[in-house]
Amino acid sequence: MSDLVQEFNDYRSRMNERILNDNNKLIKRIFNLDTNAYMEGALDVKTKELLGLVASAVLRCDDCIKYHLENCYKEGLSKEEVTEALGIATLVGGTIVVPHLRRAYEYWDALENR
Repeated sequence: MSDLVQEFNDYRSRMNERILNDNNKLIKRIFNLDTNAYMEGALDVKTKELLGLVASAVLRCDDCIKYHLENCYKEGLSKEEVTEALGIATLVGGTIVVPHLRRAYEYWDALENR
């Protein structure tokens, strides 16, 4: 299962490099804004990552869910904290979020089994 994590990270890195090498000023600014938004501020990084995870689940973006799950894992959030946040996301987003919830659990398992 850890191949799931490596495959995602390899693809993301490769494509981000490709996108940024295109030298599109607007896209570079969006990437920069995204990076800066998740830095420590009035909210700590862990809280921001959980917020990003919930929003990503409600918006049903699997790549975003993986990205935030990995950051939650790196920040030391527990499985219980992450699954509670995913529960809120499923409540807010409705049952249409359930397929994304399944993939989120699969990805978290892959992170833990690395």
